[in-house]
Amino acid sequence: FPFPYTPYLIQERFMAALYGALEAGRVGIFESPTGTGKSLSLICGALSWLRDFEGQKQAEEARLLAPEGSGQAGQKRPVPAEPGRPDSPGAAEEPDWVTAFVQKKEERDMVERLKEEQIKRKKREDRLEKIRHNVQLKYAVKRKRSEEDETKRLLQLSKEVLSEGAGVDVLEQLDHSEEELILAEYESDEEKKMASGLEEDDDDLEEEHVTKIYYCSRTHSQLSQFVREVQKSPFGKDTRLVSLGSRQNLCVNEEVRRLGALQLINDRCMDMQKNKHEKKSDEENEGKKRRASRTVCPFYSYEQMQFLRDEVLVEVKDIEQLVALGRETKACPYYGSRYAIPAAQLVVLPYQMLLHEPTRSAAGIKLKDQVVIIDEAHNLIDTITCIHSAEVSGSQLCCAHSQLLQYMERYRKRLKAKNLMYIKQILYLLERFVAVLGGNVNQNPSCQAVSQTGTVVKSINDFLFQSHIDNINLFKVQRYCEKSLISRKLFGFVERYGGLATAVKPNKENQKLAGLQNFLLTLQQGSDKEGDLPVEAENDQLRAASPLMQIEGFLSALTNANQDGRVILNRQGTVGQSSLKFLLLNPAVHFAKVVEECRAVIIAGGTMQPVADFREQLLSCAGVDPARVVEFSCGHVIPPENILPIILCSGPSNQQLEFTYQTRDLPQMMDETGRILCNLCNVVPGGVVCFFPSYEYEKQVCAHWEKTGLLTRLATKKKIFQEPKKANQVEQVLAEYAKCIKRCSQAGGQMTGALLLSVVGGKMSEGINFSDDLGRCVIMVGMPYPNIKSPELQEKMTWLDKTTPRAAGQAPSRVLIENLCMKAVNQSIGRAIRHQKDFASILLLDHRYARPAIFNKLPQWIRDRTQVKPAFGSAFAELRKVRTCIFCTA
Repeated sequence: FPFPYTPYLIQERFMAALYGALEAGRVGIFESPTGTGKSLSLICGALSWLRDFEGQKQAEEARLLAPEGSGQAGQKRPVPAEPGRPDSPGAAEEPDWVTAFVQKKEERDMVERLKEEQIKRKKREDRLEKIRHNVQLKYAVKRKRSEEDETKRLLQLSKEVLSEGAGVDVLEQLDHSEEELILAEYESDEEKKMASGLEEDDDDLEEEHVTKIYYCSRTHSQLSQFVREVQKSPFGKDTRLVSLGSRQNLCVNEEVRRLGALQLINDRCMDMQKNKHEKKSDEENEGKKRRASRTVCPFYSYEQMQFLRDEVLVEVKDIEQLVALGRETKACPYYGSRYAIPAAQLVVLPYQMLLHEPTRSAAGIKLKDQVVIIDEAHNLIDTITCIHSAEVSGSQLCCAHSQLLQYMERYRKRLKAKNLMYIKQILYLLERFVAVLGGNVNQNPSCQAVSQTGTVVKSINDFLFQSHIDNINLFKVQRYCEKSLISRKLFGFVERYGGLATAVKPNKENQKLAGLQNFLLTLQQGSDKEGDLPVEAENDQLRAASPLMQIEGFLSALTNANQDGRVILNRQGTVGQSSLKFLLLNPAVHFAKVVEECRAVIIAGGTMQPVADFREQLLSCAGVDPARVVEFSCGHVIPPENILPIILCSGPSNQQLEFTYQTRDLPQMMDETGRILCNLCNVVPGGVVCFFPSYEYEKQVCAHWEKTGLLTRLATKKKIFQEPKKANQVEQVLAEYAKCIKRCSQAGGQMTGALLLSVVGGKMSEGINFSDDLGRCVIMVGMPYPNIKSPELQEKMTWLDKTTPRAAGQAPSRVLIENLCMKAVNQSIGRAIRHQKDFASILLLDHRYARPAIFNKLPQWIRDRTQVKPAFGSAFAELRKVRTCIFCTA
């Protein structure tokens, strides 16, 4: 395998296993701990396979296309027999000449198809080669672009000068910006192919999708890191790679970017495209009365996007480089990158884009016979569940109803009958949803108390019947929302009239709208009182501005099959605080299509243990043959002595460590935890990271330590930092933590470093590296079991017990709880060792970790080196030994 340096033995094994899985068309679960060069192994293993596969394919094509005289053409492979085919046993009565004729025709068609593909490929390769070497071509394109811009500007000025003299019928026409808020005529319920606005005769539009690898990960930063690894690899120069992202990441139109929230950006972009297409048809029908001119996106130019597509295919670029290129070439990177998909060999994209079918098809991703690699897949099941679940609050439902009602009143005379029909259906749905929560849609949700509080779980059908909406076709309503962009129009309407600062002229129409302003104000005041949960500003803006966008997601979720999901009615103090939530129980239904269509699927991660979840909940439920599934797990590259994992069963005063819900709040348990930390901080240099099961428990323990004076004792050895709840403060806390450790190691003295108190499942337990001095010891306090009283989890447990067979005598629900707990533990403790020369100790504080069922769910490279210590004394001696070794080698 080509590699930028001499690979570790485990990397060679990983690549060989990956190559084998891709060749055989398997579904692979691959585990390679962080710090073992997993990304490079994936790149070099997968691209080596792709290069060999393309070579074989071209050799086969050359053989089939060899001239008749060479004698090779006659040796074509026989077409496999199928039922109903002339050469299958069922059709034995067909004469030989018919069989021969059909076979000949199939071979001829195949050769024709191969010739066409070869011509297209040659054309593409020539075009890319030209761009790669011809700098003049780039300048010519740029010059042409600036000339076009200048022409457009002059034309616009001329139009403005001409229009100044023309009077407009003020009474009949709304002003330009308000004209955009009116829904276009909705012609039909049948889905139509929207005019794409592209030149239909262009060869490139029909381009075949070449065999490619789709690589997806969780975040854009992980994807950028992967692209940089590709650039450094031996395949960096000649791989056609495309990075896909959301409009939020790729949009270069500042006016649209300013909207901030993803849903608003999406809708505005779609609106601008629609305007472009309408503008074209308007120009064609010059005789007809034209609507007011609408905004179109200056970056949505097909010619420029073609140029961008070719630039992307010529050289490997990450998202940032793609955006810079889009600005420079005045072409949309979002659409330009999509045009590059058919010819690309490696497509890099976020989870959501691949796992959510509507997003996948909108992006033009075709999975048939392709390879998919899902990296950082430890929480794949949760990701699929989250993507397909949806929640709406009572205040959002009431707010959307009020906005839509005001919108309908304002434009009633301008709306066509079909639009009015659908708006009334949506209003009825909103009314019924609020009624189910025990409220009235016409009253302020923050002032309506709910008589029966509590949580009720219902099947989809039961919910539809109880809400009296089983007679409404939700599929049609959903399609209408999608095609008409009603939520976008509503957002524009609220921007115009709902803003409290906007002065509204006191005419008869606008008096009706004053009610909307007051209503939004009371909603805002009401929602401020609801708890102190840290909510992203973007979501705040979206929820306040266009709640209908959120509700569309909920309507879409209700179209799932009855057995695959549940609706949770959560009735709190007021209707505004109550909510409706759709919970997906069976993530396999949405993953099945990916596994069925793809040639091979690789699910990879640093800590994939316990893998039973993937096998049972995802693969077997998706109908994957167990024989098709292959597992690969490799050790770590660090020497065994560089890691010391200890399961500690009791503390310094022989108090047994068992942090169950019943015992963890006892003062003696909290005191014992404090004593363990004090002892460790005395001997462990640098940084110590301590994980608690929840924010509440961490708060409780810290308050107890402060009262007993233990916090002060700890602070003499290590400066104490706490994980913040708000995501935007994490970077700052980490920077200060690192700075403190560096300062202490240089200065010496009594203070030996820092102690970071974190939470399992929080910001610090995933995606953050505590390498070297930042994490010389990682401590896990108790076992972070999920809250089994949560209605969502209870429903999932019930569903698993009904649908999944018992494994090794254990109920599937019990296995789920243990797996969720151990996944969280493995993610947290895996933060410490990040490269070959790193070293750290890991302490698991709870005797239950020693139970075989739990112990076997630790990653193998940690499990093989774990020591179980019944008493604190021997564990402490081991830690002192590690410290001595460190100072010897230092």
